[in-house]
Amino acid sequence: MSKKSAGLLMFRRGNGLIEVLLVHPGGPFWSKKDMGSWSLPKGEYEDEDPLQVAQKEFEEETGYQVTGDFLPLVPLRQPSGKTVSAWAVEGDCNADGIKSNTFMLEWPPHSGGQQEFPEVDRAGWFTLSLAREQILKGQVGFLDQLQQLLSSKSAIADEPTRGSKRTR
Repeated sequence: MSKKSAGLLMFRRGNGLIEVLLVHPGGPFWSKKDMGSWSLPKGEYEDEDPLQVAQKEFEEETGYQVTGDFLPLVPLRQPSGKTVSAWAVEGDCNADGIKSNTFMLEWPPHSGGQQEFPEVDRAGWFTLSLAREQILKGQVGFLDQLQQLLSSKSAIADEPTRGSKRTR
């Protein structure tokens, strides 16, 4: 049975732009990776309601509860074989103020010692154009779906990366 994940793609509008909230995975394997390593907040599930999992994972990875109209996006199969289901939701939160849950990992490898790392080490708001560069390749389709969904409701603009902000 292939793995499944569910997540939320939070977006906000302002100054004629659409920005999306992406998170950067924590832990030593991701610490020096940036471009192409960001993701929407998500987590794996088996026999649970995917939207409830997406909401729970968003809160666990950011510390924020999300309410609003959850717009279903078409699930995407990742290069790993995992299928990710996602919902777009309009909202806002302080990316600098995230509080992520943690995980334990043997570190350094083969040391026998365990260290605790945050599941997400930072979050940021990105314009759609910059988000396409930052997000994992297998998730770019969610950005395309969001843009298509919003442009069918009203005309939107996206500007070059100058208008985005990234947090640490």
